[in-house]
Amino acid sequence: MASRNTARKKLKLAPVLDLNEATALHERLLALKGGAVTIDASAVERVGALCVQVLMAAARSWEEDHLSFTFAEVSDAFIKTTQLIGVDVAPLMAKEI
Repeated sequence: MASRNTARKKLKLAPVLDLNEATALHERLLALKGGAVTIDASAVERVGALCVQVLMAAARSWEEDHLSFTFAEVSDAFIKTTQLIGVDVAPLMAKEI
């Protein structure tokens, strides 16, 4: 069981994270519950507020479970949109050692 919690899973986000993608994103995140997760948002071209909410709710859930939830790579579009809607993903960025 401990190996499941230490295994880091990677989730590559779709290029378009709109209203239609929100449910699928939620389901993909739920499937990763119980272990550390790294998000790859490098291919994101467009992101809507609902998908950002899903990601931030997931980050909170992982935090409550004392598990790692980080963004390894993010596109400029992802950063600009999250900043525009008032969300700071900087604390969730993977840190280089």
